[in-house]
Amino acid sequence: MINYNPFSLQDKTILITGAAGGIGRATSIECSKLGAKLILTDINEEGLKKTLELLDNNDSHCYYLANLTQDNDIDSLVAQIDKLDGMVSNAGVTKPMPVKFINKYDFDRILSVNTLAPVFLTQRLLKNKKFQKGASIVFTVSIGGVFTTAFGNAMYGASKGALQVFMKNVALESASQSIRCNSVNPGMINTGLLKPGTYSEEDRQKDIQTYPMKRYGEPREVALGVVYLLSDASSFVTGHALIIDGGKTLF
Repeated sequence: MINYNPFSLQDKTILITGAAGGIGRATSIECSKLGAKLILTDINEEGLKKTLELLDNNDSHCYYLANLTQDNDIDSLVAQIDKLDGMVSNAGVTKPMPVKFINKYDFDRILSVNTLAPVFLTQRLLKNKKFQKGASIVFTVSIGGVFTTAFGNAMYGASKGALQVFMKNVALESASQSIRCNSVNPGMINTGLLKPGTYSEEDRQKDIQTYPMKRYGEPREVALGVVYLLSDASSFVTGHALIIDGGKTLF
């Protein structure tokens, strides 16, 4: 029983979007360690190449450059996929702004990347029957907009809240086909999502103090939650939001 591992992804083919960095890259690395065969996609080719270099058995994996806000790119990606045992949707953007200053251009962009891209990629994959029986879909959502609110977070929170509702509907409609769908809902994670200068260091330190663990999370800590949801260890889990937030939502 020494080799027993309920979290193994051996021989599973998994699509990971937003794989050029952050949580997407960390998820790719952890999945490769557990034996998965990966299909990576992003709009950043240099980032994808770097991720590929970091994977175990990197000859077993491939990547496709795609802008998933474009229907043609979604259709092209789906056409190149045979069968999937899992998908992880990671790509995300934000632009903090008070409600009275939000504008259609920024909101359209955030919704297009954070909500519509994963929605229509999932729709195409389901419609074209690309998921194997027993497959697992995981959306990287957020605690923001779902479990917490914050000043300036209206656009990002709305985009992630909508994705959370979509996740639950996919879970309900796909359960009869033994396809599961869940989300991971991180608190603040040390990634490149927030550009330098968005917040002052003083504001950052104040925000960290609102986390009981007195730190932000690391991408790998979210990735390991994704691994659980992809693996057979979570075979009776669907429609669930896995909060990974260092205790932020305890208050």
